[in-house]
Amino acid sequence: MDKVVTIDPNEITTAQLHGYLLAAVAPRPVAFASTVDPDGNINLSPFSFFNVFSANPPIMIFSPARRGRDNTTKHTYENIKAVPETVINIVNYTMVEQTSLASTEYDRGVNEFQKAGFTEVASEKVKPPRVGEAPVSFECVVDQVIELGDQGGAGNLIISRVVLIHIQQEYLSGNGRIDTTELDLIGRMGGNWYCRASGQALFEIPKPQMSKGIGVDQLPVSVQNSRILTGNLLGRLGNTPKIPGKDEIEKVRSLPEVQHILDQRDSGLRQDGLHSMAKDLLEAGETEKALALLFIE
Repeated sequence: MDKVVTIDPNEITTAQLHGYLLAAVAPRPVAFASTVDPDGNINLSPFSFFNVFSANPPIMIFSPARRGRDNTTKHTYENIKAVPETVINIVNYTMVEQTSLASTEYDRGVNEFQKAGFTEVASEKVKPPRVGEAPVSFECVVDQVIELGDQGGAGNLIISRVVLIHIQQEYLSGNGRIDTTELDLIGRMGGNWYCRASGQALFEIPKPQMSKGIGVDQLPVSVQNSRILTGNLLGRLGNTPKIPGKDEIEKVRSLPEVQHILDQRDSGLRQDGLHSMAKDLLEAGETEKALALLFIE
C-alpha cells in the first residue's frame, strides 16, 4: 500500500484544514440561497456545504460558515436569523459563472440578483424570491439554525423544510421525473475547481438492495485478489444475484477462446487470461458470462 500522510486537525491552521476538507469531500452540490432581511432587502449567495437529508419531512441543510479570516457572519445567516425563510435554487452549468459572481462579498443591502444578472421570480409561500434561471428551486421555511461554534470557520446549519418545488419543464422526462441527463448539474471541488455532471461523467449502477447480490466474499479467492480486476469490477460481480450453476460454468468452459486459455501450462498465465477475458466481458456488460468464467476451476 502507498504511504499515507496523517494530519491532526489541531496541528494545522483553519485555512489549511478548510483546504483539505473541501478538496477531499467533493463534488459538493451548491445551494444557491436567496433570503431577505426585515426591511425587504434581498440577498443571493451560493453555499457548497449543502445536501438533502430527509424526504419525510423534506429537509435540506446548508451552512453559511463564519469567515475564517475575521470571524464575521454572512448576510445569509443574519437574514435567516431575522426572517427564517429561504429559497434554495439548484445550479447547473449554464449559470455557474453567474453563480460564482454572486458569491462576491458585496455590502449589505446590495442585491446579488442584479449584480449577477439573474431574474427575480416571486415565491408563493415564502418572502425571498427564486432564481428564474435555476432548473429547480425549493421554497423553504427554516425550522432550526444550529451554530456549530463561535470561531472563524465554524458552520451554521440552516435546517430548511421544503414547502414548494418549482421545476423547469424542459428538465422533466415523459414520466414526470427529472431527467438527470438533461439537468447538466455542477459540483464544487477544492480551490477554484468545479465539475460538470453530463456526458461521459454520468454512469448508472444498479442499487444493491434491488437484487441482494452474492457479495465479493463469495467470489473465488483468486478473483478477490486479482491484479487485473479492479475494485469496481469486483463490486459489479458481487452485485449479481446468484452464483452460477454447473451448467452455466460448463457452457462457458466449452467456448474455443476459453479452451485456448485453459490449454496454457502455466497456471499464472491461465489465471491472468481468464481474468483478462472476464474484464473485457464485464466492460461489455456481459456480467453473468464473466462470473461463470471466473468460477471455472
